[in-house]
Amino acid sequence: MFKRMLSAFGVGGPSVDTVLDSPHATPGQVITGQVRIQGGSVDAHIDQIVLSLVTRVEVEHGDHEFGGTAEFLRLPVAQGVRVAAGQPLSVSFQLPLPWETPITAVGGQPLPGMTVGVRTELVISGAPDKGDLDPVLVGPLPSQERVLDAFGQLGFQFRGADVEAGRIHGVNQQLGFYQEIEFFPPAQFAGRLNQVELTFVTSPHELVVVLEADKRGGLLHSGGDAFGRFHVSHQDAAGTDWVSAINQWMTQVAERGGHAAYGHPGYPQPGYGHHGHHGHHGSGMGGVVAGAAAGIVGGMVLGEVVEEVFEDDGGDFGGDFGFEE
Repeated sequence: MFKRMLSAFGVGGPSVDTVLDSPHATPGQVITGQVRIQGGSVDAHIDQIVLSLVTRVEVEHGDHEFGGTAEFLRLPVAQGVRVAAGQPLSVSFQLPLPWETPITAVGGQPLPGMTVGVRTELVISGAPDKGDLDPVLVGPLPSQERVLDAFGQLGFQFRGADVEAGRIHGVNQQLGFYQEIEFFPPAQFAGRLNQVELTFVTSPHELVVVLEADKRGGLLHSGGDAFGRFHVSHQDAAGTDWVSAINQWMTQVAERGGHAAYGHPGYPQPGYGHHGHHGHHGSGMGGVVAGAAAGIVGGMVLGEVVEEVFEDDGGDFGGDFGFEE
């Protein structure tokens, strides 16, 4: 919620207060609320009220990395609004969350390093007047939660999370960025794997789980990154034994050394690439990734042997991104 005087009107202008009906949501859900305007000492005319969804994105450019605020949905909710002096005015809105919206909360608690917010913009005399952000706690879908539960059961420890600009090879991706949730591996993989990164790419009908393991090199085998992909419907994800599937993939990654391998449904094998990532820091997630997963593995497709598993889209983010240092 933000409440502020509109700078374009100066002293005596209207104030605006954006209120979400609920700060909690999941990908694909519609956020509802009201933009409440209180008239000032004089009548005012607002050309347009625009709401947008924004998040923090890390961008790699050569050897450098910088962060910015990325707008990934923009929706006008009212036009030609007249605000009478001293009178209140409320504009209701519905804002759909894209299915690929990053997760910012697990178990009802904020996920460290992650932010998604609704920004209210008022266009006055052709000039935009941007307000503060209303944070949205985006929780995981039930299918995503099953995977997170499995990570908790296997003994992974949360390390950090961020959003990276770019696209994932071999995945139908609508937004120009993807979320990475980083974990320290369980004790049985200590000394063989440095960390594991988890990415979800979702659509109305499908969940794609992308895993990246940072292998530690040794005298008898090389290091590098290993990748795996699981394609499954949201319904089938509820019956997938994610504990077994992830543990089997991790074991094969840790034991296979530097040799490339292919995989097929029901028999996961790791694929290897050469994409480097910078490390990110975070705090413990506590017990928010605990629970159970059961059933059978279905529809699994693993990463292929490619030079660059993660591809940058060359700056075309598939939307109106306004990066702000």
